Amino acid sequence: MPRSNRRREEQAELDFERALAGRLRSEVKRDGAWNVQPQSASSAMKNYLCPGCGLEIEPGTAHLVTWRADGIMGEADDLAARRHWHSHCWKIRS
Repeated sequence: MPRSNRRREEQAELDFERALAGRLRSEVKRDGAWNVQPQSASSAMKNYLCPGCGLEIEPGTAHLVTWRADGIMGEADDLAARRHWHSHCWKIRS
């Protein structure tokens, strides 16, 4: 196998940037624009209540975190009002 000429520090930095790229996305639903960020199963540490189905999202369950992208009260209020959804519940939401 050929030897790589890249230093290990550069590889780790590039992989980290690539992992973060594309995670946060915007979606438009009928009630406005939303920021949608996936939450991996390994980083889901708490119980949340899904507003779509009303059931709990257990720790260790991959899900989505959403908040308004077009809120009139400002970004800080929009972030404070973020909600955790089951991926399927968010997908079928109108």
